[in-house]
Parts: sequence; C-alpha cells; structure tokens
Amino acid sequence: MAQDLVTLDQFSLQEREVEQALARVNVRDVDYADIYFESTIAESVSMEEGIVKRAVKSVSQGAGVRATAGDKTGFAYSDELSKRDLDLAADHARHIVRSPKGDAPVPVTHRPAPAAARNLYPLDAPLTDVDVRERVELLTLIDREARRCDPRITKVMASVAVEQKTMLVATTDGLRAGDVQPLSRLQVTCIAEEGGNRQTGTFGGGGRVAFSFYREQDRAQAFAREAARQAILNLGAVDAPAGVMPVVLAGGWPGILLHEAVGHGLEADFNRRKTSAFSNLMGRRVASDVCTVVDDGTLPFRRGSLNIDDEGTPTTRTMLIEKGILHGYLTDRLNARLMGIPLTGNGRREDFRSIVLPRMTNTFMLAGESEPEDILRSVKNGLYAVSFGGGQVDITNGKFVFSASEAYLIEDGKVTKPVKGATLIGNGPDVLRNVSMVGHDLQLDSGIGTCGKEGQSVPVGVGLPTIRIDELTVGGTAA
Repeated sequence: MAQDLVTLDQFSLQEREVEQALARVNVRDVDYADIYFESTIAESVSMEEGIVKRAVKSVSQGAGVRATAGDKTGFAYSDELSKRDLDLAADHARHIVRSPKGDAPVPVTHRPAPAAARNLYPLDAPLTDVDVRERVELLTLIDREARRCDPRITKVMASVAVEQKTMLVATTDGLRAGDVQPLSRLQVTCIAEEGGNRQTGTFGGGGRVAFSFYREQDRAQAFAREAARQAILNLGAVDAPAGVMPVVLAGGWPGILLHEAVGHGLEADFNRRKTSAFSNLMGRRVASDVCTVVDDGTLPFRRGSLNIDDEGTPTTRTMLIEKGILHGYLTDRLNARLMGIPLTGNGRREDFRSIVLPRMTNTFMLAGESEPEDILRSVKNGLYAVSFGGGQVDITNGKFVFSASEAYLIEDGKVTKPVKGATLIGNGPDVLRNVSMVGHDLQLDSGIGTCGKEGQSVPVGVGLPTIRIDELTVGGTAA
C-alpha cells in the first residue's frame, strides 16, 4: 500500500479530533509537536529438532504525542485511540515540556502530505496473510536441508518472523504522512559436535520482502547450508593469534563494525551534545582518502529502508564521509533544527511508546578500485574476518570490541586455517585512518540487522567491500 493511502480512518479517528489534540499541546512556547499513530501485527514461528516449539501472534496499536521547546522534549503515549486518551496524552506531553497551565493555543492548519513519490517495498498482499502451514513447511525444509549437509550437525533451530506496520504522523505544521511497512526475517542456527567439540553456526536474511523471497533461488535452503557450513568449519578451527597485525574484512555483514564503531558516532544527537568522537570535526579528515561512507534509506526492499521516517520526512541517501573527509551527520527534526544542519530523514522510533532519535538506515562504505584477491595477497601475516558476532562500542571515544564468528589466518598472502576466539579491538576513527585498500566488491548484508540505542531496537542494514586495515589489535588465545 502506498504511503498516501494511509488515513486517520484506519485508526478510527477523525481529522477534527486530531486537530483538537494538537491544539492542546501546541501552546506558544512549544516549537513543534506531533502525534505518531501506529498499528502493528507481528507473527513468528520457531522450530527446533523438527518440532514447532513456539508460534506467536501479537497485535498492538496506539499513539505517541511529542512536544519540543528548545532542546526539551515532552512525550506521552496511549495504547487507546479514543479522543479522551489522545487529549490526555497531549496534556501530559505539554506538561512535561513546560508548565501545566500553558498559554493560548496556536491554531493548527491541516496541510496534506504530497502524493507518494515512491514505494520502496510494493507487495501484493500483507505478510501476515501467509498461512502458518506454509511457514511451517519452509522451516521443515530448512531442518532437513541442514541435517543433510553433514552427520555432525546434531541440532537445528530455525525461525521466521513477519510484521505488518501501519503508521501515520500528524504535526503542528500541518503535515499528514503515513506508510505501510512490511518486514520479515528468517534465521537458522546449527550445532555441530565431534569428539566433545561443540560449535555453532548461524545465518539468515530477509527485508521488506514478500514471503516468496525465501522460496526463490532455493534461498531458504541456502541459508540452512550456510549455517551448517559455519558450524562444521568451526569444529576444525585453531586458536586465534593475538597482537597488532593487518586485518582484512570481507564484504557484507562485517559492515556491522562500520555501523557500530563509526555510524553511531555520526548521529546528530551525540554530536550536538559533544559526546561523539566525531564532534566538531565537520569538514576535517577522519579517515583515509579511500574511504567513502553513506547512509541510504532509499534502497528497494532492504531491511533498513523506509519510504518516510517516523516524523514523516522522506528518507535520503546521506553522504557521511567522502574520501576521508567528514561530510555530514544523520538528523531528525529536533537535532537538525538545533544544529542548523540539513534534515536527512533519519528520525526513527521502535514503536509508538518511544521517542524519536536520529538513527541509521542502511549504512555502508562505497566500493573502491582494488581487487579483493590483491588485498589478501598484500598481507604477509594477518587475519581475515568474514563474519562477526557480538560487540561493544563506546560512542564518546569510538573504542570497540568485536568477536569474529568466522575468521582465518592469512599466511604469505593466502587464506589458510580457520581460527576461533578472535576479537578485534580498536576505535572507529583509527580504523578508518588505517584503511589502505578498498575492494570493488561492495556487498550489503543478507537482511538480519537490528540496532539498539537507548533501549530502542530498529531494523537496519549494513554493507562493506573487502577492505585492508593496516594495523588493528587482535585478541586471541594462541601463545
């Protein structure tokens, strides 16, 4: 459904009722206010050992009312969409951001949103219309395919989750903008055992795609084979080396390191408060000249893409770092106004109960000119990191620790033994400055990313070409 087809009728409300609620919160010292309406149906099915272990369906709806005055934000929400509850939430938001008395309200003039210029995820039918039996059949197929890969696969767990979210934003400057946002994700985990050695492999994918996406090109079976391959591979892994060494990152999911170590530091709220490692560095060199990083919420069917953000602003392709020079930050309406910088369409929230924060969409480094094979050949002794598990980042200084779930030794320019227990330790600005080669093989992740910030989780995408980092600290267990 195109974004211009979402109306207040779908939330059983009339324009007059919304205008009255906005008028209650739009007192003279309030700079801006909005009401975010949301209705979401989410379903998931999980299978373990060939048996359906869990099937869940949830339905939620509500509205969040926000008012801003200077750098202050008042926010209240209701999971009831009656006029009384909407007015009550508006009063609370106004009370939080200023005095409870208020001034005379400022009139609100309705300015309809322009017709949708695009639909990045056109689907013929809602994802939640797919029969549960079809989802179970897909999970059964995955279970069989993973076990067929190797007799050492002793356990298979798989899950599929789908979501259909309808949202609409009404603002005090008259904007009415809505969107219908499908989302799905398929996840497979395999456990392999041999001689008391037990290892895990995980893979998955998805996006704002139709359920048929998983059937196409035997994609679901490919996910199962990849999870099994990783588990079997790790059975023969040796202990990772430790020390400072060159590190090559593979394309695709390793872009999560870029997302965490660099991307969060380029969100406007951290920079407005001067708590980011990139604060006050606009126009200055923050990376080597082979590094260009963008955030792009306009890619069709991608997990992190949106027609409009959660403030009704169309998403954009934002240049963050261009040939090593800091070019821009990711903004929502509040931080763009306070900092006097462009609005990029990155105002996001987990749901109607959450306040808006500037967040990434799909963040990745653009392709360079080097051959991936030449990048590997350039390293005499180092580490080749193909996939990552968990990690931690300190936004204030950019320091990070990431664990590699799949990595290999590089010896005399060749990829050799798989290693286990490798962690990458460093800080974002130093990593970017130490990137000396960037491959032409840009890949985006398979569609599994979820980003956490201030207790909120939102779907995101990451990407990376093969890159060489000349020096990075590797934590390992080998002597």
